[in-house]
Amino acid sequence: MTQRIEFTLNGKKLTVDINIKESLLEVLRDRLHMTSVKQGCGVGECGACAVLIDGVSMNSCIYPGPRAHGKEIRTTEGLADGEDLSVMQRSFIEAGAVQCGFCTPGLLMTATELKESGKSYSREEIRREISGHLCRCTGYHKIVDAVEKGLKE
Repeated sequence: MTQRIEFTLNGKKLTVDINIKESLLEVLRDRLHMTSVKQGCGVGECGACAVLIDGVSMNSCIYPGPRAHGKEIRTTEGLADGEDLSVMQRSFIEAGAVQCGFCTPGLLMTATELKESGKSYSREEIRREISGHLCRCTGYHKIVDAVEKGLKE
């Protein structure tokens, strides 16, 4: 069974016919080719599929596609302004927080949520906020450095 949903993706209004059983991850990746949204665990544990939904970082693999109706969704593809990277994208590069890159898009979305909140965060609070993301490469030190740097800019 299909359902027509309307939502805003990276600033553009879209109308998409989806299978009512599709996750938002499937809609974004398979139908709309947002390849930054990664299929990791498929059960909401790794954070590789995180996107911003109405400004809040959420795991799209467990978010039902039909619930996206009327929402504003942002993926990593929507962070840069043309060739100008976002503050967090630059911070991740400068801090060396991108190694294999699989977890990076999801982490960037959570870091962007923190940045856009306007709040300040201690290193311990940053660690807690990114705890829903699994990274096998960095040990999180450089990621925390990157988020901390981006929050100060």
